[in-house]
Amino acid sequence: MFWTLPTLLTWARIVAIPLIVGVYHLPVPMPEMNLIASSLFVVVALTDWADGWLARRLNQTSAFGAFLDPVADKFLVCASLLILLELDRVNALISLIIIGREIAISALREWMAQIGASRSVAVHMLGKMKTASQMLAIVLLLFDGTLPGGWHAGQIGTWLIYVAAGLTIWSMAYYLQKSLPDIRAKAR
Repeated sequence: MFWTLPTLLTWARIVAIPLIVGVYHLPVPMPEMNLIASSLFVVVALTDWADGWLARRLNQTSAFGAFLDPVADKFLVCASLLILLELDRVNALISLIIIGREIAISALREWMAQIGASRSVAVHMLGKMKTASQMLAIVLLLFDGTLPGGWHAGQIGTWLIYVAAGLTIWSMAYYLQKSLPDIRAKAR
């Protein structure tokens, strides 16, 4: 099921990453770049929901899709954090925490799958909360303008990225704790 509609949406998410990065090299004023990049990010992030929904609805789930979907998400988040880091809108330590967690948990999931214990690192509500706060923070940090009511998107995004970093650490600790019995059993 390499070329199903859900998998094509996942591929589109990967292909869109250079577009989001490229926006910041356009000869347009920064507010327009911010609006274009944040709008693109929202559309691309929505494909994450859409590809999963369509895969289940059309009965087109596949091992390849299950592999590619989180890879696309991690590429999108990491590329966006690097853009925000370059624009000085996110702290380097926060970026390192989030990117480091993504790498560590991906490696843990791969290892747990190899030892037949992937259920111990199945997606948990903490991970979903981390993802939601992280995605909203990235949108707001990319937009970096004034919202209705006079709120500044960059400030709210900064607060949310700190929340996301906290949830990142918490969820990583949760996944490590859940997998520890399987790790100990296989280490003997």
